[in-house]
Amino acid sequence: MEATASPVLRQLGSSDLLLSPLGLGCWQFSNGNGMVGKFWPTIKQSDVLHIVQTCLQGGINWFDTAEVYGKGQSEQILAQALRDAGKLAEGAHIATKWWPIMRTAKSIGKTIDERIRLLDNRTIHLHQVHQPYSFSSVASEMREMAALVKQGKVKHVGVSNFSAKSMREADRVLREHGLRLVSNQVKYNLLDRRIEYNGILDTAKELGIAIIAYSPLEQGILSGKFHKNPALVRSIVGPRKWSASFRESGLKKTLPLIEVLDELAGKYAASPTQIALNWLIHAHGETVFAIPGASKVHHAEENVKAMRFVLSASEMSRIDEVSRQIRA
Repeated sequence: MEATASPVLRQLGSSDLLLSPLGLGCWQFSNGNGMVGKFWPTIKQSDVLHIVQTCLQGGINWFDTAEVYGKGQSEQILAQALRDAGKLAEGAHIATKWWPIMRTAKSIGKTIDERIRLLDNRTIHLHQVHQPYSFSSVASEMREMAALVKQGKVKHVGVSNFSAKSMREADRVLREHGLRLVSNQVKYNLLDRRIEYNGILDTAKELGIAIIAYSPLEQGILSGKFHKNPALVRSIVGPRKWSASFRESGLKKTLPLIEVLDELAGKYAASPTQIALNWLIHAHGETVFAIPGASKVHHAEENVKAMRFVLSASEMSRIDEVSRQIRA
C-alpha cells in the first residue's frame, strides 16, 4: 500500500474542475424535511460545521447536495457551514441538483435563483438533473442547462441516474452549445456494480464523462459493523433498516466480502470503510469519484483517511473477485 500525505486532485470529466476523489454527500443535512429528508435523523448545525470543517481540513474540496434534500434545507445548511468555516472554505466547490419529477425543463431556469439564494450566493460548479423522469425530453433539459451556463449561473452540467443512451443524448445536445456533459451520478459500490454491465461505465469512459458514485458504502453495510453486531440494525433511524441488505440473510451473503475488507483493514491500520472507498476511487483510473455521507465527525475522518493510500494491484483484484462472487 502506498501512503500519500494528501489526496491528489483529479479532473472531473472534461471540465476544468480539479476535485478530490471523494466529495461529501449532503443528503443527511436535510433536517428531516421533505419526502426524502426523513431518511436520516436531524443533525445539529454545530455538528454539520464540524463535519464540513473536518472534510475541508482533510482535503475534501467539494460537496454534493440537491433541491429535493429537505426542500432546500441541505443546500441552506451546507451554505451556513461553509460560511462559518471562513477562509477554510474558500476553495470549496458545490454540486447541486434540479428535481425533475412532475416538472418540465422550463423549471430549471425558474428555480435556479432559489438554488443560488439558498446556497448563500456561492458558485454552483456543477448543476445536475437529478432523475431521468420529467415531462420534457433530455434535449430540452440540456438546452435549459446550457442557457444557465451561458448566463453565468452555473459552471458545468451533469446528470444523475441516466442510462447510457440518455448520457449520449445529453452530451450530444450540450456539444451543440459548445459544452460537454461532465458527469453522471449513479449508485455504485462493491455490492452494486450494475453500471459495469449496463453500458453506463463504458459510455462514461468513452465520452470522458466522470462517474460520481452515490451510496458507495451501500448505506453502511460495507463498514462491517452490522455483520459484527447485527443488533445495531434495530437502532437504525429511517426506512433503510428494512432493506434486504440488513436482514440476516443479506448480512450472511455479504460476509465473505466484509471479511476480506476487514483483513486488509487490519493489515494497513485502516477500516473496512476506507478499504471499500479506496477500491472504488481507484478501480477505474480517475473516472470514478464517490460521495459518502457523514452524519458524525468520525465518519468524515474515515472518509478523509480513505484517500491517503492506494491498494496494491493484487489487493484490488482480490476485492474485485470476492465482490463478483457475491453478485453471482
